[in-house]
Amino acid sequence: MRGRTTFIIAAVTGSLILGACGSDSAKEPAATAAAPTEAAAAADIVDTAVAAGSFNTLAAALGAAGLVETLKGDGPFTVFAPTDDAFAALPAGLVDKLLLPANKDVLVKILTYHVVSGKVLAADVKAGPVKTVEGSEATISTDGGVKIDKANVVTTDIMATNGVIHVIDAVLVPADVDVTTL
Repeated sequence: MRGRTTFIIAAVTGSLILGACGSDSAKEPAATAAAPTEAAAAADIVDTAVAAGSFNTLAAALGAAGLVETLKGDGPFTVFAPTDDAFAALPAGLVDKLLLPANKDVLVKILTYHVVSGKVLAADVKAGPVKTVEGSEATISTDGGVKIDKANVVTTDIMATNGVIHVIDAVLVPADVDVTTL
């Protein structure tokens, strides 16, 4: 039932988001399609992510948080998009709790922490703090591959009409959010 609900949310809302920046040395998962060139980008961030097929949980979260229309907007946005596997690595039951209407504010805070205003391509990434749409700063590091906070960037520069997606292998949580209290 949950898989069906996730699919329906993704299909109906055309939902998805969130990304980071990477380098040529970043690993690209076999299941991830090659990133299209900017000229080939014909869909917004949400539709591009949904079409990739690896972001069903993210799509459901965006729908529950009411962020789909925002990420379908003009932008430009840089989204650090956690995969379904990244969400699955969270403590058991946490995703279900985050999707509850009572936790919408926490979910919005977590999801907007994955977004940076502007279009930042992998070639433009610099180590240091980066301000997120959520309002606080995430830390980019480039030693031994590109990371944002503790998440590895595994695929870079997936172009969309309103920005760029960088795929990450973990869900980012702002420092002031304690998910253990949910």
